[in-house]
Amino acid sequence: MTPQLMQAIKLLQLTNLELSAVIDREIEENPLLERAGSDADDTWENEPDTSPETAPAEADLSRIGEQAVADLDAPASALDPDRTGPVDGVSEAFASDPWRSVGAGGSRPDGDMEPIDWRPPTLRDHLLEQIGLSIPEGRERLVAEFLVDCLDPTGYLRDDPAELARRLGLEPAELEAVIEQCRRLDPIGVFARDLADCLALQLADSDRLDDAMRTLLENLHLVGRRDFAALERTCGVSGDRLARMLADLKGLDPRPGLQFDVEPVRAIVPDVLVTPDPEGGFRVELNSDTLPKVLVNRGIYQTAVRAARAPDDKSYLSERLQAANWLVKSLDQRATTILKVASVIVEQQRGFLEHGVSHLKPMTLKMVADVIGIHESTVSRVTANKYLACPRGLFELKSFFSAAIAASGGAEAHSAAAVRHRIRRMIDAECADTVLSDDAIVRQLKDDGVDIARRTVAKYREAMHIPSSVQRRREKQHAQRTSS
Repeated sequence: MTPQLMQAIKLLQLTNLELSAVIDREIEENPLLERAGSDADDTWENEPDTSPETAPAEADLSRIGEQAVADLDAPASALDPDRTGPVDGVSEAFASDPWRSVGAGGSRPDGDMEPIDWRPPTLRDHLLEQIGLSIPEGRERLVAEFLVDCLDPTGYLRDDPAELARRLGLEPAELEAVIEQCRRLDPIGVFARDLADCLALQLADSDRLDDAMRTLLENLHLVGRRDFAALERTCGVSGDRLARMLADLKGLDPRPGLQFDVEPVRAIVPDVLVTPDPEGGFRVELNSDTLPKVLVNRGIYQTAVRAARAPDDKSYLSERLQAANWLVKSLDQRATTILKVASVIVEQQRGFLEHGVSHLKPMTLKMVADVIGIHESTVSRVTANKYLACPRGLFELKSFFSAAIAASGGAEAHSAAAVRHRIRRMIDAECADTVLSDDAIVRQLKDDGVDIARRTVAKYREAMHIPSSVQRRREKQHAQRTSS
């Protein structure tokens, strides 16, 4: 693999927004590159023999031969992510890391400042700030700051207090006094010892922790089993009161520390747009609003070459022109490959677009790769972090791929995603007297022509966080009693 091909493959994996940031950095370093529609566009447009060579990224498919697309067809194992040296014809900074401008912060070599990548405060930062305001300097504050570093990501203090006291050289009562101060910090529930303790702290803060609720927290295993009859007897409450208590529990945060461990919210912009074709079928096109359009300004190149005197200057300009042409070609190849892959996906999943997820067909990367005539690793790169907008909503390209489940009687296989959707619909239609066991679901699916094993149904049900038939029956019966 050539270094240029390695960079082209990396460009293929970027979304349009990430690619735009990368191109901005390359334009800064290459004077022969410019954005389409820029002021420089108008300057050169009216001058003879110096009009820029336009090469929009959404070039027509006819412009790119099969060999150009095949250049990107390399297995993932061929990539060398550790390569950081200069690449012929490509700027050294871009060759070393085309992602470095995406979300980057800090200062630039020319002294100008770039936006700083702001990050929200961590749980540790949040707690230390409160400790500095609520606990005076000295021994107790030092112990409190030490305890902050003992918390797990959920905000629980799971270490044995006796062991912590021994390590700190404190009396257990002195350590417990500091822990109690820390348990009053925001968010309520941090420094809890376990789930029941965390929920109890939040209930006590809102003055809802009575004897019945304490008993409920001591029997969370019954809540998990949805054994509502046993809970009513144990807590000594009616069905209506138990329902209100369970509603209070659902409104609590069992992992208060995780609210600080969040990624910045990123807007999802579709890379591919699918619209109904008036003549039938669907029209597939790239999102031109976010697709970068780059020009190679040969006018600047010709003027600079005529003015150059030193051989190094001419060599530099030649390298910049080569890098600019390579980038434009790579963008064309990327757009062509994405459009081809998306077109095959839409053709294969036409039933989904017309009728919904129940008509989703089984499809693999290899199936798409065989249709286009490229390697399946290239299809994997194209579909990574790319989104398709269609009349049914916004979907990641990878979500259209699913395993096949055999059909009885030699019929066409069913998509695993479609079967999961069918299982969920069957369970949603249950009532207290018609709760379906996994065996009953298997029988119904086989009657509909889906050849599936019971363990597969159980695996799909658990993956969708649907409880067992026994737990569902208890829950529906309890809801039926409380509503009557």
